Amino acid sequence: MSRSNAANAYHNNLVGPVMRAGDLAMAVIEAARVDNPGKEIFVEDKRAYIRIHAEQEMILRQETIEEELGRPFKINDLEVDLSSFAGQIESRDNAVRFYFNKTL
Repeated sequence: MSRSNAANAYHNNLVGPVMRAGDLAMAVIEAARVDNPGKEIFVEDKRAYIRIHAEQEMILRQETIEEELGRPFKINDLEVDLSSFAGQIESRDNAVRFYFNKTL
């Protein structure tokens, strides 16, 4: 596999939200680091939006986002600033999981 194909395969295994820039996006970045110990969290700031990714799986918990925001937060409110996402998504009352089962 060529170097660029290997890089593309790795990139395709990244999952997570693409958020509108702002306070919530900053809280989600910190929550991703707390809720996914031992995983490298990749952040691409494109000014208007921010890509927040991890390899294979990322979990974001309501409680952690609330702590980072410093105010109450409902996990469904994540959708307001969620421009897009990579991978598959599983939403629960108190958490959201981004994941990708296939490895390239």
